[in-house]
Amino acid sequence: MSRYIIEKDKLIENIETVKKLAGVPVIGVVKGNGYGFGIKEFTTVLKENGIKTFAVTEVTDIPVLKEILDDEDILVMRSTCIEDEARIIAENGCIATIGSEEACRVMNSVSASLGVKTKCHLKIDTGMGRYGFMPSEISKAIACYSAENLEFTGIYTHFSSAFRNAALTKTQLTMFKDCIEQIEKAGCSSGIAHCANSPALLNVEGVAMDSVRIGSAFTGRVITKSNVGLHRLGILEAEVIDVKTVPKGYFVGYNGTYQTKEETKIAIVPIGHYDGFGLTKEKELVDLRYSLSIFKNYLKKKQMYVKINGRMYHVIGGIGLSHTAVNITGSDVKVGDTATVDISPLMINPRIERVYK
Repeated sequence: MSRYIIEKDKLIENIETVKKLAGVPVIGVVKGNGYGFGIKEFTTVLKENGIKTFAVTEVTDIPVLKEILDDEDILVMRSTCIEDEARIIAENGCIATIGSEEACRVMNSVSASLGVKTKCHLKIDTGMGRYGFMPSEISKAIACYSAENLEFTGIYTHFSSAFRNAALTKTQLTMFKDCIEQIEKAGCSSGIAHCANSPALLNVEGVAMDSVRIGSAFTGRVITKSNVGLHRLGILEAEVIDVKTVPKGYFVGYNGTYQTKEETKIAIVPIGHYDGFGLTKEKELVDLRYSLSIFKNYLKKKQMYVKINGRMYHVIGGIGLSHTAVNITGSDVKVGDTATVDISPLMINPRIERVYK
């Protein structure tokens, strides 16, 4: 049975590194099943190491977090006009995101019906093109502060290219600060301002503001040229479940795409596409680009590997849904030995057990 292993001590080191680098309070982003680390386990470790505010995008994550959090805040980073979603946010005392006039109207109405005053963060769209008021709509944003059943405690934006375009990121930051200035001039308190995600914190100076939103940096899997000493975490492992020897000229895998060139010793590892092995973000798109990527990989003879007993072995016959064949010719690999593969946690099936060691 496969499981995803996270080294807890190194995760804690990553947390401390991020906190020191930020210099301001850190919002722990635990969307996407805790960036693939398991939302309950990941959140618990962050909480134990001083994180006081957590952020998600799906309202279905709220009950999960409420089970393990005490007085910590939950920010829902989704400006929603869906009444049922707004109700879940308000009922659970979470911080709502307000990014449009309609979202403001719905949240205010729901809050009034519940007899509560919902805390909110205003969202400014400085170039991401998703949720938020554009700078040209700042008058509409300011009007939201008069909603009787909403209490605005923060404001934020999201950088679109902090992992590769520092100039654009700084432009977005300038636009964001200008919006805050206009809100303050109108006599409204914008509250805590935050804009930096993991790539921004690691790649662009001066973006921390009052708080930062961090998710991928904790895992050590973030696009950055800076060397701040983050540990790359997460490894999928399982035991070798069978070993067999096949003759020269034997076909292995679907469609006979691999033929042995000599007598070959094979280890069968119960890891496959269902677990996330061999999947990439590109493979989620079934289009011409995917077809071209397959062709390019074929021309380059791109090889996949599995590590067993500290040594890398070639995958042969392609990767199956739940099994992979590995060429272990000339080795002493045996049934029960541990096989590991390095896979992004975002590609790991949520059903796979997350084990913190």
